[in-house]
Amino acid sequence: MQSFTLLYKLTNRLSGLSDTPTLDAQVLLAHVLGVSRAWVLAHPDASLSPEEQLGLEEGMGRLEAGELLPYVLGHWEFYGLDFTLTPATLIPRPETELLVEQALDWLGAHPQCLAADVGAGSGCIAVALAAHHPGLQVIATDISLPALRVAQQNAAKHEILERVWPVQCDLLPAISRPLDLICANLPYIPIETLRSLRLARREPELALSGGLDGLALIRRLLALAPRHLAPGGLLLMEIEATQGGAARTLAQSAFPQARVELLPDLAGHDRLIRIETAV
Repeated sequence: MQSFTLLYKLTNRLSGLSDTPTLDAQVLLAHVLGVSRAWVLAHPDASLSPEEQLGLEEGMGRLEAGELLPYVLGHWEFYGLDFTLTPATLIPRPETELLVEQALDWLGAHPQCLAADVGAGSGCIAVALAAHHPGLQVIATDISLPALRVAQQNAAKHEILERVWPVQCDLLPAISRPLDLICANLPYIPIETLRSLRLARREPELALSGGLDGLALIRRLLALAPRHLAPGGLLLMEIEATQGGAARTLAQSAFPQARVELLPDLAGHDRLIRIETAV
């Protein structure tokens, strides 16, 4: 069967499962063939071998069973880098790239730094930062050991394992040296909201649930961070779009002498708390 016909059939099968069925069909077919999506679109007459057809049907079966596309593929792109994924980790989102951009902009004036990526998951933030800033060392923390194993794989994949150190702990590591930079994309979805979302049963709840109001872990981090962040340091926290005012108030209370900013994402939604302490 030609790829053009296959794409049409795959798109129809995915139409009730995905908001982007055409794109998902193209990505899945490209994955099975071991080529780029652009190649698939440029070769509508390409045929699949029996083994490739079996692989395609297996992938479709997993999608129809409710598994998310990045888990079926086993990898996903974030900040221009390819990351290994498993169901133990959250799928990286484009809006989290705002945190990486802010961190890298600050790091431009701070060539040698020690950072912590709190709630690292797949390690996408830690690895993206270390890959783009050679003078950075990052402690990638998570309470989930399976997630940290994925983070370690991604650090090795991008050849920066010597500068990204996975550590299993609850939020911040027990170290004596202050941290120059703390980045956190902690679980921030309120429990009641989470129960109404389809993704609640398709991604790890541990990486999504932020307690009753979505701010439980953010409060805990803000209580700990003043003792760990160095003078002149930076703390970046991703938040849920409706939490801007409450999160900013919490941040200003925890760091009364710091500069606290609330930054929007590209869609104009509140997305990032930026706290910069005085030198």
